[in-house]
Amino acid sequence: MTSPREASADTFDPVRTDAADVARVMGVDPERGLTSDEASARLAEHGPNELRSTVRNPLWRRVAAQFTDPLILLLVAAVAISLIAWIIEGAAGWPIDAIVILAIIVLNAALGLVQESRAERAVAALAVMTQAHSTVLRDGELRTVTSTELVPGDILVLAEGDQVGADGRLFRANSLRVAEASLTGESEAVEKRVDAIDGVVPLGDRLDMVYKGTAVSRGTGRAIVTTTGMSTEMGAIATMLDETVEEPTPLQDEVAHLGRMLGRIVVVIAIVVMITVALVQGIDSPADLVTVLLLGVSLAVAAVPEGLPAILSLVLALGVQRMAKRNAVVKKLSSVETLGSASVICTDKTGTLTTNQMTIQRIVTASGTVDLGGVGYAPVGRATSKGVELGEGPLRAEAQIVIGVGSLANDAQLTERDGVWEIEGDPTEAAFLVAAGKLAGTEEEAARYGRIGEVPFSSERKMMSTAHRHESGAIVVLSKGAPDVLLRHCTRLQLGDRIVPLDPIRRARCLADMEALSEEAFRTLGVAYRPAPELAATSSAAEAASFDESSEEELVYAGVVGIIDPPRPEVRPAIAEAHAAGIRIIMITGDHPATAARIARDLGIIDDEGIALPGARIDGMDEHQLRDAVRTVSVFARVAPEHKLRIVDALQAEGRIVAMTGDGVNDAPALKSADIGIAMGIAGTEVTKEAAKMVLADDDFATIVHAVREGRVIFDNIRKFLRYLLYSNMGEVLTVFLGVVFAGVLGFTEAGGDGLVLPLLATQILWMNLVTDSGPALAMGVDPEIDDVMKRPPRGIHDRAIDTGMWIGIATTGLVISIITLLTIDIFLPGGLIPGGTDSFDTARTAGFTTLVFTGLFTAFNARSATTSAFRGLFANRWLWGAVVLAVLLQIAVVSLPPLQVAFSTQSLDLEHWLVCAAMASVVLWFEELRKLGIRMVERRRADAAAHAG
Repeated sequence: MTSPREASADTFDPVRTDAADVARVMGVDPERGLTSDEASARLAEHGPNELRSTVRNPLWRRVAAQFTDPLILLLVAAVAISLIAWIIEGAAGWPIDAIVILAIIVLNAALGLVQESRAERAVAALAVMTQAHSTVLRDGELRTVTSTELVPGDILVLAEGDQVGADGRLFRANSLRVAEASLTGESEAVEKRVDAIDGVVPLGDRLDMVYKGTAVSRGTGRAIVTTTGMSTEMGAIATMLDETVEEPTPLQDEVAHLGRMLGRIVVVIAIVVMITVALVQGIDSPADLVTVLLLGVSLAVAAVPEGLPAILSLVLALGVQRMAKRNAVVKKLSSVETLGSASVICTDKTGTLTTNQMTIQRIVTASGTVDLGGVGYAPVGRATSKGVELGEGPLRAEAQIVIGVGSLANDAQLTERDGVWEIEGDPTEAAFLVAAGKLAGTEEEAARYGRIGEVPFSSERKMMSTAHRHESGAIVVLSKGAPDVLLRHCTRLQLGDRIVPLDPIRRARCLADMEALSEEAFRTLGVAYRPAPELAATSSAAEAASFDESSEEELVYAGVVGIIDPPRPEVRPAIAEAHAAGIRIIMITGDHPATAARIARDLGIIDDEGIALPGARIDGMDEHQLRDAVRTVSVFARVAPEHKLRIVDALQAEGRIVAMTGDGVNDAPALKSADIGIAMGIAGTEVTKEAAKMVLADDDFATIVHAVREGRVIFDNIRKFLRYLLYSNMGEVLTVFLGVVFAGVLGFTEAGGDGLVLPLLATQILWMNLVTDSGPALAMGVDPEIDDVMKRPPRGIHDRAIDTGMWIGIATTGLVISIITLLTIDIFLPGGLIPGGTDSFDTARTAGFTTLVFTGLFTAFNARSATTSAFRGLFANRWLWGAVVLAVLLQIAVVSLPPLQVAFSTQSLDLEHWLVCAAMASVVLWFEELRKLGIRMVERRRADAAAHAG
């Protein structure tokens, strides 16, 4: 006997093999199943029927990951340099600089760990923690076992509502329909059969197979389990997921680039300044050498915004919290900004763009067409014809008959629980129950009938019928099925309240109506009936016995319905907003190309000329051809998981930042490969949630657009505090550098006496970086929108957070800040460029130190936008005002309190000093206002010229 393990060889394909041969190969009697002993032996051989779980990183690895950021490594180097300088000075007291920077590093790591743990808990809370069970035939008896106990060769017994526990070859199927959306993306339940399939076909067309993770929506069946665990189709996707490389986010790339760049700048600044000091002022003693080394360290620290990693983490954490309130759970901090950078959103159709709730939208009868409004299972919606409310008359009468017959010839149930409408049974049948609630009087009339017999649906007949007795005693036969098949059983036609012969002209018109609905991507179902007086004369028991297929003749054709999985109502405006923001939307689905194109047109993803590219075409494309295709095609249909992965990779190769949404297992590899994968929290599978970087708690596509806006605001705010910190830091560096170079011209040398004369001390630089600058920078991380972020295109993959324009601003503003600071010191010194001062060098340096702090606070308002005036929305950010007031109070304290005066080498200032410092510092505000005005004028001229040229 061939073992099940040998059965997995390439020579055996259960899809193309007769069911009896599959049973022989798998070593099982379909009528008795495996014995308990054989099942135990196979379980030991093949292992549990479960997917390989992801091993969670141990705590030490997650902690270590927080210290791999280049900026953090730069701060670690700053700690080492500070410790070396402290040792050279004699290791007196505590190394305050090193301790403070180290505290920032630890705080940043703690923030990252806490937020990632919160996200893990939030995602876990969304998981459905139930263990699946399956019914199997073993030892000739039906047994219920946990699905993890299924083994190859088991006989799987399926009924309506069951989850399929393993991949299996059907050998019995009675009206069996299986919902495979989680695996294939197909919105409509698939009708199964037992006949072997000829040739190689896509997963969604393997009608003789059932697959792990799918669900039975109707009928019964039995299947021989062919594969379990990682050998199933779901396991193949999990394997693909393991092999998918997770790319760093754009923000991670940006921070890494910034860290490398600042590292080089730090080294250059420290060396240049130390050499300049040594050449200009000379080194006459070991104390001077220590001072120069400490100055180099201080400038290195000044050039690096020490608070940046902690502020960045805090800003991202706050963004995560805001997103969570909008039902978007972000699992990793660095992914928050990625959505704001996305230039393409690739989205699944079923359950993401659509409701995954089959809905009757159109009824076509002999008198015309009725459109039904409403979305989903709620029986609420308007009935209209040609845009006008449907009134009494022939068309309404015909539509009520169509929906009434469909509601009675029906095994589904529609119930309301806690305000939410839910169905049990086949979604297509449930669509009739929903439609009945939209046509007043239909439900009341249907309630007068009781079922007395049924001829069930089968794939061979493609129709089903029921017999019903009216409360008056009359009996009717009610039928529904494939419209063209049903029409062959009809000889008459419902026309208003009359029944007329179905002549060739009327029959041709009915067929044309069906064809028109199919061309619009509706799934069609025909409805017919006939009075059955021959059944009324028999008893109830005899009625059921005598009702068979022979009763399905000479029917009265009532009409045809168009059924579709409709778009979510909030999706179209969300897509329009995304398009306005320069974001392209691409639909990638396993559904039929016609259906996919129809939904895409309804949502505005493509125009009337747009088409859907089927997965079979992708198979014949090489990577270059696929890259050409993704530039223009916005709908891909009938795709397999590997196609989705290739499409995402092709878009990324084109330089796009790709967000990928999905809910099914088939989406997971592409979600992991995308720059940011977005899983559905309600309908999404656990495999998908694990692969994604973000989970939508409400499964609402519009939430993605809200998250895009939030991501863009976050990136804007990152640029704001980068601009602010680097403006200030550049001012500090240039103040020291120019102060040393021009010490004689400014009167510093004469006033400072013997030894090195520095405009700023290391402790004062550290105070500004770690105390007075950090509050405003953090406040800018929660700054509201100044410019509408959704009215500009997404940033390019090669665009930097600090671009050329910002570097020019940093250099010019830094130069202005340093000139203002140095001139303030000169004002209070005797001699120099501005004679008349009478203060000591320590007092003048304190005034310069204070002016430098105040310029930073004015710069905080400048930095909120590169082009918009600081006075626009001046009071919109109360946190910024609070931070500025706190920084002023801290500066007053460091200048006025004796203990802090000793620690930071400051002197008390009188009112005149404070007023001069504030006035001089305000110059940077007015300089930036003039610069922004110039930029706006240039941009306005360009816009006017472009409009004139157009």
